[in-house]
Amino acid sequence: MTTETMTAIIAAQPGGAEVLTAVQRPVPQPGPGEVLLRVVSAGVNRPDILQRNGMPPPPGCSDILGLEAAGVIVALGAGVSELQPGMAVMALLSGGGYAQYCVARADLCLPVPDTLPLSHAAGFPEAAFTVWHNLFELGRLMPGDSVLIHGAASGVGTLAIQCAQACGARVIATAGGAEKIAALQQLGVWRAIDRHSEDFVAVIQTLTREHGVDVVLDNVGGDYIARNLSVLAAGGRHVSLAFMQRATVEIDLQLIMRRGLSLTSSTLRPKSAAEKARLAQCVRAHLLPLLAAGRITPQVHQRLPLTAAAQAHHILEANANIGKVLLLPDAEAMP
Repeated sequence: MTTETMTAIIAAQPGGAEVLTAVQRPVPQPGPGEVLLRVVSAGVNRPDILQRNGMPPPPGCSDILGLEAAGVIVALGAGVSELQPGMAVMALLSGGGYAQYCVARADLCLPVPDTLPLSHAAGFPEAAFTVWHNLFELGRLMPGDSVLIHGAASGVGTLAIQCAQACGARVIATAGGAEKIAALQQLGVWRAIDRHSEDFVAVIQTLTREHGVDVVLDNVGGDYIARNLSVLAAGGRHVSLAFMQRATVEIDLQLIMRRGLSLTSSTLRPKSAAEKARLAQCVRAHLLPLLAAGRITPQVHQRLPLTAAAQAHHILEANANIGKVLLLPDAEAMP
């Protein structure tokens, strides 16, 4: 590596996408257990928008945005022996991905299969960690189960569909608009429901002959919660990923007790280093083989230059994406 400085994207102050600013920063140096990546692609996620709006990152995290990246290792920190310079990896980050270089923990780096271009690979880590933990660990999804996935055209949603289907589950997916419904149908879901024109409760009751679904993966909250619970089968599991409407809701505990339902949720960024390392091992063992075999792959909506980060945020805030939006530090946007 010959450069000492790099271009990175920060939020100059809390606010809209227009506050995202390209700055010059020193190239970070990897500490013990870390590697330095030359970033080829960086994923754009909703927590980036929350940080831009003023939510502070966890203590010790970079003010440079970006929670996932893919690239080539250019330097190793002390104690790293399982990785080598020149290796192509994709990594979950605590921050710093919107840059030409970033530091990643070695135990959160995943090898990039030959079948996945590096310019797409940053679309995998955050969604993979989220899907494994929420759908399979908390949701306990099993072969033969049925699962309702809301916001299914998102990066997490499209990967969750593929992972659920790969494990032998049937997927009912909701999204808004004909284009997103067509994309979900292309992924092979059992039923795609247009939230703009259909009542998912009525559709599911008819589709399942009033049996309901075994798992709900929800990113809406608000009045969706009661409706989700009404379509859960006995022993069903409700997993909350986000609260696009609101987080405070009323719940009928009699319904929960009578039908043996469970409600749970999680968020990835604040998890401990040990828990993220454990999840990385699970993703390596269970999801990477599916990725390498082409049975799952990150769906990429658009790839943009790093300096077009504001455009990327506008796409997510408008819910216009089908799959992931990625930033490419050293290349122009590709079709």
